[in-house]
Amino acid sequence: MGARMSSAPLKAFTKLLVLDPKASAAFYETLGFTRVGTDGTFIHVRWQDSGDVLLVATPTGVRLEGKRGWGVLLCFTSDTDVSVLAERAQSLNAPMQGPEVQPWHTRDLIVTDPDGYRLNFVQPA
Repeated sequence: MGARMSSAPLKAFTKLLVLDPKASAAFYETLGFTRVGTDGTFIHVRWQDSGDVLLVATPTGVRLEGKRGWGVLLCFTSDTDVSVLAERAQSLNAPMQGPEVQPWHTRDLIVTDPDGYRLNFVQPA
């Protein structure tokens, strides 16, 4: 059974180990994610209507080697113009690439969160 907040289990979600869940949640909320809930173990944020992310504190004593999320892009289709998201990311001093039009007819923005995870926001070009 998937993660559960207060309604039906989630069918698909991403779980990210983060150094500071509260700071990470504030970062994601500034980008435009909505906080769905928290249960003391994780903070659940959602991109628009279906991009569920669980922000989980890295367990004490656990060391993650190398870059977090290396080789992975978390992709979110965006109803919001990615230029607006770029402005929000810039206000957070977050590293980013784009927005750029891609050969596959999308306009993409990649934002790196405080823990090094790369978020790819995509809209039709």
